[in-house]
Amino acid sequence: METSAELPGAGVVLLTRAGCHLCEDARAVVRRVTADLGLDWREVSATEAPGLGARFAEELPVLFIDGVQRDFWSIDESRLRRLLRGP
Repeated sequence: METSAELPGAGVVLLTRAGCHLCEDARAVVRRVTADLGLDWREVSATEAPGLGARFAEELPVLFIDGVQRDFWSIDESRLRRLLRGP
């Protein structure tokens, strides 16, 4: 069972693993979009959150917004901008 410390929580959270080229690409997209919109984000390593790492092992990187999985593998920049701007 995951502890509450392992849940992605509020805001923009990118779940990654070391040595992952898709994670590097996703990090660049998230960094660019959040900077443009003046938002904060955080990165969580799968080793820091082993429950999440195990649950999403085949989908890394995984993007969460306010605790909801929104994207994985390849983060779509246009979609991320739409999600963060809101309705």
